[in-house]
Amino acid sequence: MKYMMLIVSDPEAADRPSDPAVDQVEDWVAKHDSSGKRLMGQRLHPPESATTIRRRGGELLVTDGPFTESREWIAGFDILECEDLDEAIAIASSHPMSAAGAVELRPYWPYES
Repeated sequence: MKYMMLIVSDPEAADRPSDPAVDQVEDWVAKHDSSGKRLMGQRLHPPESATTIRRRGGELLVTDGPFTESREWIAGFDILECEDLDEAIAIASSHPMSAAGAVELRPYWPYES
Protein backbone atom coordinates (compact mmCIF):
# COMPACT_ATOMS: atom_id res chain seq x y z
CA MET A 1 0.00 0.00 0.00
CA LYS A 2 1.24 3.49 -0.83
CA TYR A 3 1.32 6.23 1.79
CA MET A 4 1.96 9.94 1.46
CA MET A 5 4.09 11.09 4.37
CA LEU A 6 3.68 14.82 4.99
CA ILE A 7 6.56 16.42 6.88
CA VAL A 8 5.20 19.20 9.10
CA SER A 9 7.37 21.94 10.56
CA ASP A 10 6.54 22.91 14.13
CA PRO A 11 8.26 26.17 15.14
CA GLU A 12 7.80 25.42 18.84
CA ALA A 13 9.48 22.01 18.61
CA ALA A 14 12.33 23.44 16.56
CA ASP A 15 13.89 24.85 19.74
CA ARG A 16 14.70 21.36 21.04
CA PRO A 17 18.38 20.44 21.21
CA SER A 18 19.67 18.73 18.10
CA ASP A 19 20.70 15.07 18.33
CA PRO A 20 23.10 14.27 15.46
CA ALA A 21 22.54 10.55 16.00
CA VAL A 22 18.92 10.82 14.83
CA ASP A 23 18.68 14.20 13.07
CA GLN A 24 20.44 13.30 9.83
CA VAL A 25 17.67 13.24 7.24
CA GLU A 26 20.21 12.16 4.61
CA ASP A 27 20.77 8.91 6.55
CA TRP A 28 17.01 8.31 6.81
CA VAL A 29 16.58 8.91 3.05
CA ALA A 30 19.49 6.62 2.11
CA LYS A 31 18.23 3.82 4.37
CA HIS A 32 14.67 3.86 3.05
CA ASP A 33 15.67 4.46 -0.58
CA SER A 34 17.90 1.39 -0.47
CA SER A 35 15.16 -0.71 1.14
CA GLY A 36 12.75 0.24 -1.65
CA LYS A 37 10.19 1.54 0.86
CA ARG A 38 10.70 5.23 -0.03
CA LEU A 39 9.62 5.76 -3.62
CA MET A 40 10.29 9.50 -3.76
CA GLY A 41 10.30 12.65 -1.67
CA GLN A 42 11.27 16.30 -1.68
CA ARG A 43 11.59 19.34 0.54
CA LEU A 44 9.22 22.22 -0.18
CA HIS A 45 9.79 25.96 -0.18
CA PRO A 46 8.27 27.87 2.78
CA PRO A 47 4.55 28.76 2.76
CA GLU A 48 5.26 32.30 1.55
CA SER A 49 6.09 30.83 -1.87
CA ALA A 50 2.75 29.00 -2.14
CA THR A 51 0.06 29.86 -4.65
CA THR A 52 -3.49 28.85 -3.69
CA ILE A 53 -6.08 28.23 -6.42
CA ARG A 54 -9.83 28.18 -5.85
CA ARG A 55 -12.86 28.21 -8.12
CA ARG A 56 -15.88 29.88 -6.56
CA GLY A 57 -19.09 30.84 -8.34
CA GLY A 58 -17.49 30.31 -11.74
CA GLU A 59 -14.60 32.63 -10.86
CA LEU A 60 -10.94 31.64 -10.64
CA LEU A 61 -9.27 32.94 -7.47
CA VAL A 62 -5.47 32.83 -7.32
CA THR A 63 -3.90 33.89 -4.04
CA ASP A 64 -0.26 34.29 -3.07
CA GLY A 65 0.53 32.36 0.08
CA PRO A 66 -0.79 29.29 1.84
CA PHE A 67 -4.41 28.17 2.14
CA THR A 68 -4.51 28.61 5.92
CA GLU A 69 -2.85 30.83 8.48
CA SER A 70 -0.96 28.45 10.72
CA ARG A 71 2.28 28.33 12.67
CA GLU A 72 2.87 24.79 11.38
CA TRP A 73 3.44 24.21 7.68
CA ILE A 74 4.15 21.34 5.33
CA ALA A 75 7.91 21.31 4.79
CA GLY A 76 8.17 18.28 2.53
CA PHE A 77 6.76 14.91 1.57
CA ASP A 78 7.74 11.32 0.92
CA ILE A 79 5.90 8.53 -0.85
CA LEU A 80 6.22 5.16 0.88
CA GLU A 81 5.34 1.65 -0.31
CA CYS A 82 4.61 -0.43 2.78
CA GLU A 83 2.97 -3.73 3.64
CA ASP A 84 0.59 -2.04 6.08
CA LEU A 85 0.06 0.97 8.35
CA ASP A 86 2.27 -0.52 11.08
CA GLU A 87 5.25 -0.63 8.73
CA ALA A 88 4.54 2.93 7.55
CA ILE A 89 4.39 4.12 11.17
CA ALA A 90 7.72 2.43 11.95
CA ILE A 91 9.37 4.19 9.00
CA ALA A 92 7.74 7.57 9.69
CA SER A 93 8.62 7.47 13.39
CA SER A 94 12.31 7.19 12.53
CA HIS A 95 12.23 10.37 10.39
CA PRO A 96 14.10 13.22 12.13
CA MET A 97 11.10 15.55 11.81
CA SER A 98 9.01 13.27 14.01
CA ALA A 99 11.05 14.74 16.88
CA ALA A 100 11.32 18.33 15.58
CA GLY A 101 7.88 18.70 14.02
CA ALA A 102 5.32 16.11 12.99
CA VAL A 103 4.88 13.46 10.33
CA GLU A 104 1.41 12.78 8.95
CA LEU A 105 0.70 9.55 7.08
CA ARG A 106 -2.15 9.23 4.60
CA PRO A 107 -2.87 6.12 2.57
CA TYR A 108 -3.48 6.56 -1.13
CA TRP A 109 -7.13 6.47 -2.07
CA PRO A 110 -7.05 4.80 -5.48
CA TYR A 111 -9.62 5.63 -8.10
CA GLU A 112 -12.12 2.85 -8.70
CA SER A 113 -11.99 1.45 -12.22
